[in-house]
Amino acid sequence: MPVELHIFDQVQERLHYKAGDVILSQGQESDKMYAVIVGEVDVIVDGKYLHTVSAGGAVGEMALIDEGRTSAEVRAKTDCELVPVDKERFNFLVQQTPYFALQMMKILVDRLREATQLGVKYL
Repeated sequence: MPVELHIFDQVQERLHYKAGDVILSQGQESDKMYAVIVGEVDVIVDGKYLHTVSAGGAVGEMALIDEGRTSAEVRAKTDCELVPVDKERFNFLVQQTPYFALQMMKILVDRLREATQLGVKYL
């Protein structure tokens, strides 16, 4: 479920990555999530491909929300542009933009559903 990208139109800070660049390493401390504006990124856990996140998606949200370490590596699949979202901006967006909050909940539900399916597969 894509995040409304227009809410990031006024954000000046844009990060550009080339295909193959590591954006987040699994287990690193991180105080930001990243909205994918252009391109695609792969999510990799313990060296295994999990899924691809396209423009309108987000990565790093779990570590931002629970203030833990990143649960996956995120690597640019294509050249891409991302907007970093720190805790302060995230909290503002959740409080002031109900649709953003709903989209984030849907992203988290998708992640939980995917983890549940993988867990059942190995029971």
